[in-house]
Amino acid sequence: MHDIRFIRENPEAFDAGLAKRGLAPRSAELLALDERRRALITEAQTAQARRNEASKAIGAAKARRDDPTDLMAEVAALKERMPAIDAEEKAAGAELTSLLAAIPNLPLADVPQGADEEHNALVHERGTLPSFSFEAKEHDAIGPALGLDFETGALLAGSRFTFLRGSTARLHRALGQFMLDTLTREHGFEEAVVPLLVREEAMFGTGQLPKFAEDSFHTTDGRWLIPTSEVSLTNSVREQILPEAMLPLRFTALSPCFRSEAGSAGRDTRGYIRQHQFEKVEMVSITTPDQSEAEHERMTACAENILDKLGLAFRRMKLCTGDMGFSAARTYDLEVWLPGQARYREISSCSTCTDFQARRMNARYRPEGEKATRFVHTLNGSGLAVGRTLVAVVENYQQADGSVAVPEVLQPYLGGLNRLEAK
Repeated sequence: MHDIRFIRENPEAFDAGLAKRGLAPRSAELLALDERRRALITEAQTAQARRNEASKAIGAAKARRDDPTDLMAEVAALKERMPAIDAEEKAAGAELTSLLAAIPNLPLADVPQGADEEHNALVHERGTLPSFSFEAKEHDAIGPALGLDFETGALLAGSRFTFLRGSTARLHRALGQFMLDTLTREHGFEEAVVPLLVREEAMFGTGQLPKFAEDSFHTTDGRWLIPTSEVSLTNSVREQILPEAMLPLRFTALSPCFRSEAGSAGRDTRGYIRQHQFEKVEMVSITTPDQSEAEHERMTACAENILDKLGLAFRRMKLCTGDMGFSAARTYDLEVWLPGQARYREISSCSTCTDFQARRMNARYRPEGEKATRFVHTLNGSGLAVGRTLVAVVENYQQADGSVAVPEVLQPYLGGLNRLEAK
């Protein structure tokens, strides 16, 4: 959510930020509506003051035995007009809030401008690309013999659902536990188990609603299935005033995620890359404004550390304005190398949202020694998407006989198993 006071004071900067996202100027429209709302507030205050004054004058006129008819008529007219003023002001305020809620966050100054992923900027590459003495296969060719059962998933729930069996199910579980252990034991995140169903205001708080309702699933009683545990973790501080000494807060959760993928028809219809239901380890940080820059780098480095431990080659990309999410002010994507596809694919996305989500949630903190409060900054990132990490392990550790070697860091989670055998 944008601050209308910032737009009043910086209309050109606001429109310039929208232009970087490829959007038309909006400040004139917003400020005209804001001026209308403020004028109605002033009119209501003036009318109330005059009504009080006239009411007193009626009493004085009666005490003097003067005729108060004109004053009484004026009070009656004001009494009749004031509800209409109040209704108009509320309508203008609701319209302004609705417009502001539908405008994405402004990009930070270092975010590259561009229309799509072709304009993203490479930050760095890490790791060694694997080499094979045979032709590398994609995961959907290797996986079925290991328990990646696409047919049963489709039979039970339709396309973009998968049934995991046996060693692949164990590998999936091991990956999630390994990620949680790394983030909690080595990087100071607090583990959480979160609601998978949330109220509408929680989805609004993190920016999924109202604009992206079609991308999520909702229930008949008005609740929403979370598209990521970012929604639950970030909203855990909604409508609160935190003491500065508590910040930063760092949370992590492994949860199922549910997405309708309404905007991705025809993309990744094969395999395990893009699913309606998947699991992800999420990181969320709540910080003061002066902590958020360093926290963004730290969070992204935490996700990179997991990829390093798994021995997977990857690159960090800084997303351009046209490829960045609605609530983000800057986003780093980590893209892992998939030898079967011979390309990098996204496995983690880490974003700083500045105070954009905090305004929607009314999440604030009180600086030490001050009475006034300020909005917190919120950040979120994948640490990592479990299914996509499974895909990366299967493709990067595939063997000529169709088996898959287990990365050393995962073997303790699999009872010492060092190879997944095809059956």
